[in-house]
Amino acid sequence: MTKGKLLLKNTAIVTIGKVCTQLIAFFLLPLYTAVLTQEEYGIVDLLNTLISLFLPILTLQIEQGIFRFLIDAREDKEKQKKIISTTIIFLCIQTLIYIIIFMLSSIFIHNEYKYFLATNLIVTTFSSILLQAARGLGDNTRYSIGSFITGASTVILNVCFIVAFGLGAYGMLTASFIGNLLCVIYILLSKKIYRLISRKYFDKTELKKILKYSIPLIPNIISWWIVNASDRGLITYFLGIAQNGIYSAANKFSNVFTTLYSVFNLTWTESTSVNINTKDRDEFFSKILDLVIRIFGALAILIIAVIPFAFSILINEKFEESYYQIPILMIASFISVLVSFMGSIYVAKKQTKEIAKTSIFSAILNIIINVLLINKIGLYAASISTLISYFAMLIYRLIDSRKYVKLKVDYKLILSMIVIGSCSIIGYYINSIYINIAVAVLAIIYAILINKNYLKKSVIFIVKKLGI
Repeated sequence: MTKGKLLLKNTAIVTIGKVCTQLIAFFLLPLYTAVLTQEEYGIVDLLNTLISLFLPILTLQIEQGIFRFLIDAREDKEKQKKIISTTIIFLCIQTLIYIIIFMLSSIFIHNEYKYFLATNLIVTTFSSILLQAARGLGDNTRYSIGSFITGASTVILNVCFIVAFGLGAYGMLTASFIGNLLCVIYILLSKKIYRLISRKYFDKTELKKILKYSIPLIPNIISWWIVNASDRGLITYFLGIAQNGIYSAANKFSNVFTTLYSVFNLTWTESTSVNINTKDRDEFFSKILDLVIRIFGALAILIIAVIPFAFSILINEKFEESYYQIPILMIASFISVLVSFMGSIYVAKKQTKEIAKTSIFSAILNIIINVLLINKIGLYAASISTLISYFAMLIYRLIDSRKYVKLKVDYKLILSMIVIGSCSIIGYYINSIYINIAVAVLAIIYAILINKNYLKKSVIFIVKKLGI
């Protein structure tokens, strides 16, 4: 199987688990925004944001280490036992320390949701490391099923808890806990990970190697958190929790977009690690970059063009202010896709310190812009600061990554995207039904034209598989 076909196969497997549940959750937005108040929606979003901040601090990003090191140990059973035993035992110790610290500090925290911060963080930690272990061992199918179990059970329980029982924010947070717990149980039992865990395989030398790789990713992931999520904290502080709920609703559209790429990026990261030292590396990486730009660039433009027709259906009128943030966040998300693509190259070369440098710079830039503008232009400050931060990170990584891979970029394609994208955004804000229809048609035609070769190959592949 060629490198390209293997990448597509792995992506297809992971897509089933990740995208389906994300799309289900997205189409339940009318339900969430109708049943929950702006404050409840904002609270759930803020708590999940805090969990995403504390997760890398608790784990020291060791789940990324277990994935990367297991790739190199796929043919060595003893090495696998050493890596998995070492990381999971270390994580159990870390978790115990976290519980002690939390119990001592919780008496000073006067918030009715504080215990969700403890329980949900712990269960998310273990679901994350077990999923990454499955990936590292090359079992994308179980990774996909585990992700699907988390997503599907969370969505189903959300509906039960907030609609049938009227539990509001409590219901959503409980559903998230149960969803991650079911994933932990599934991976442990189906992959029989417990058979690979033994105290005799705990190795301090191996732990040092993994931590040397993973610890530099902590400032990177926290910086990404700042770029992605510090907006929520600043919005809550300066503008109030209700405005955070509105901003969270606006982000749901771009979140679906980035989730689609994150599925591809999971298998792309693995592919870069495997192929980083091959002779045709530059050509292969450039080809995949072109594919990413064409598909995700066209998708971003299409989403902006279609949202004016779907917004009132998907979002309750209480959250109508979120309409104006969506195009800015969509552009920022497309740029973040390219940033993530470049980041996979650093992961493959195990240059995690380089990843951290660019992320820290962007995080600082994001906070500065946010603080300077939030009292002047409100929610726009959060959207614009995110966009500028991602763009600055992309430029740096494009230039710096040439030390490892010589990527070729089709600048005519980029220029055409800027023109068509600008038309879509202008039409979006004018919000005239006739202009919106014209822009939507233009976006569809453009998407087809720039992807015609890939569409043609896809049709031929499907026809062959169906035997037509």
